[in-house]
Amino acid sequence: MQYPNTSARRSHSRGLVKSLVVLMGCTALTAPAFAQEAPADEPAPAKDEIVVVGSLGALPVKGVGSILGFDKTLVETPRSASTVSKDQIERFGITDIHDLVSQAPGTFTNSFFGVSGSLDIRGTPGEVYFRGMRRLDNPGNYPTPIGAADRIDIVRGPASPIMGPSKTGGYINFVPKSARAANGTYLAEPKAEIEYTRSSWDGNVLSASVVGPGKIGGHEFGFSLYGSVTDSGSYYRNIFTRQTLLQASFVTDLTTDLRLEFGGMYQNYKGVQNGGWNRVTQDLVDKGTYTTGHAKPLDTNGDGKISEGEAQAANGGNGLGTFGSFFCGGGILVSGLNNACIATNRPDNGLTGVGTATLSFRDVLTGTDDKLNSIVKTGYADLIWGDIDDLEIKNQLFYDAYSNLNENAYGFSQFADSYVIEDKIVVSKKFKTSLGVISIQASPAIRYTNFKHADDFGYEYFGRVDLTEGYTPLSTRLLSTQTDTGYSSYFTGHYTDASFGMMSDFDFNFGLDVTAGARYDHLSATSTANIAKMDPTNFFINLPTPGLTTPAQLAQGYSTATDSKGAWSWSISANYKLPFGLVPYGTIARQSVILVGQGAEVDPNNVYNHSWVTASKLYEGGIKGSWLDNRLYAALSIYKQDRVDYATGGSLTVNQAVKTTGIEGEVRWSVDKHLLVTGAYTHTKVVYPSQINGGILFYYYGADLLKANGVNPSLLYGGAPNGYIPVPNATYAERPGIPRNLFSGTATYAFNNGIALSVSASHVPSVWADYPHTLKLPAYTLVDLGLSYDTDHWGFRVNVKNALDQRYFRANFVELYASQNVLPELPRSFQASVKYKF
Repeated sequence: MQYPNTSARRSHSRGLVKSLVVLMGCTALTAPAFAQEAPADEPAPAKDEIVVVGSLGALPVKGVGSILGFDKTLVETPRSASTVSKDQIERFGITDIHDLVSQAPGTFTNSFFGVSGSLDIRGTPGEVYFRGMRRLDNPGNYPTPIGAADRIDIVRGPASPIMGPSKTGGYINFVPKSARAANGTYLAEPKAEIEYTRSSWDGNVLSASVVGPGKIGGHEFGFSLYGSVTDSGSYYRNIFTRQTLLQASFVTDLTTDLRLEFGGMYQNYKGVQNGGWNRVTQDLVDKGTYTTGHAKPLDTNGDGKISEGEAQAANGGNGLGTFGSFFCGGGILVSGLNNACIATNRPDNGLTGVGTATLSFRDVLTGTDDKLNSIVKTGYADLIWGDIDDLEIKNQLFYDAYSNLNENAYGFSQFADSYVIEDKIVVSKKFKTSLGVISIQASPAIRYTNFKHADDFGYEYFGRVDLTEGYTPLSTRLLSTQTDTGYSSYFTGHYTDASFGMMSDFDFNFGLDVTAGARYDHLSATSTANIAKMDPTNFFINLPTPGLTTPAQLAQGYSTATDSKGAWSWSISANYKLPFGLVPYGTIARQSVILVGQGAEVDPNNVYNHSWVTASKLYEGGIKGSWLDNRLYAALSIYKQDRVDYATGGSLTVNQAVKTTGIEGEVRWSVDKHLLVTGAYTHTKVVYPSQINGGILFYYYGADLLKANGVNPSLLYGGAPNGYIPVPNATYAERPGIPRNLFSGTATYAFNNGIALSVSASHVPSVWADYPHTLKLPAYTLVDLGLSYDTDHWGFRVNVKNALDQRYFRANFVELYASQNVLPELPRSFQASVKYKF
């Protein structure tokens, strides 16, 4: 691992030690203090609570209200969904969202420059919820923390109307560690634990938690505190992780009918994005054969970096751009290019000293000064009156914010400073009749999002750097975030969503259960482009549309658009309890959503053109069942979901206009108190509807596509060759990188003496990495192994990741760059942890 300088590491190491001392000190001191106030005995489980010993909480015996808003089990819920419990996270060594592939169907995720921000669900970027409230979009701003979760719900398909406008693919719901016992009461006494994890490549994570009861002036409350500090290196050069994560939750009964729950999470993350390999060819993927060579010098002022002005001055003032083949007398396609024309008209795009070498998986598109820094703050406060079994009124106040800075030497940079505040009231009422139980929910809500986001993506030159040598003045870009000029986009603004939703559930005694709901959102947005800080020569820039601005705004370099819209969402579902434990179900749903970008921003041109809100529709049917005293659970679903108005392009990073069809199957079986096995199958087909019958797509040209057209790629590696590619049929319109079929499963066996074994596996067939089908990623089988030993006070765990040491890859940002970049994944690695519980 390489740090920018040694003093930075020494400084962080001292900070790590201090943080660890604080974590351990707080944990050790807090537990005895509250132990004096706690009753001697643990509260008994509730009478209606179902406990399956040895299941690790993997079986659907408890209600999951985060799906449709009603406290139903997964068997009773007419949607395709899975849960991953805290015990599963610990036993199988789950550390990021990619590990969830083996735990649930429909969750394979492409790389977004190496950052595990959000999960791809059903082949499209999903959303992240926190206790049922939607967080800001996070395609790659920071890794979603897994270790702080008490449970993760994975819901395939859009959220319910009560939960708000959502994307079509699905979402994960992050359930933080609770301040109450499993049966809803306060714990009898505090419990605490400290855990240290050491992993390959200088990985270090120290975490501590304490949960228990407390009193202030004789008033009881429950609390849960969690913290972790990470100081880790990486298998890849110039990549590291330094992170502090703090989480707290509190609950207290203000009266016999009124309860307050509040808490929050703070995440300070410092790391680096990972663009993977450049100059990608099929030979590089299959054999590791890499094209070496140096880019032509462009740094005329000697500052060691290539500015936008220096890039524009290349090739006699024509710049490094090679859109299509216009400069060779062609058009928007690659077919008009030829070597002689390129050498004559774009000499500065070529390499010198071209050769070959075997490239290490460790050498990737990261520089010594690259950074991805994010500070994320999340808070909530719920005021709950009444009883969920009769009448309950809940007011949920939620806040989520991030401040992000992202810089990459090949030419991309961005910052974001955005936040959202939402207040939602949910009134729930149950009616018990002779026909069955009727449950109704009504929910007015208001959600306000404020954004400030800018990025620089018009001068990304992935191919200039020779990865066998690393970045030099020949390949290092001067970034917009370093000069505060020349951005591709610079948007500020806000949008508000005032909504009202209703859900009803009719659970009839004869086995039929019908759930239906609708929601109306009144949406208003104001978005401003700071033209003075944007680069007008950037090909990708959305130039201000006439009529957006006043003369005064134009004089100041601003372009503002304002719009308001109304949008409907609705869903209707039904299931029926058949004999032998079978429950068939069906769902039709339509969800509206705001089209936002990577920093939660809305493009002012979309606002001006009234195209900033879109909708998706879902058709899903399936069958579920639970048998053997709830020890065996199985589910099978088939679905089709797509954007209603796919002509609206949306965001390539967050919300693509795609159509998805698929099949998902899942089995979970707690054989006895020792053995738990699970299995999953996923069939996914994701296509761009606008291209099914043939068309063209904008794309960055990869080496093998250039070769197929008779072009030597080394003549263009110094720039960013791009243009349109033909889509001859529906097969080429499929979203790359997503396997059509995916098989996964897990097994764990716990002995009576505290020892437990675990294995998880997933098989991924070969898949095209790019739209023109010039680069195929090989098939692989990923196997993780685990061994743990637990006593009353100690826990030890060793996990082996990629135990078969498979050589495999993940497609990177397939909408644009998958022909130019792929991420070589990690070889065999180890995790070992020791935990002390008291």
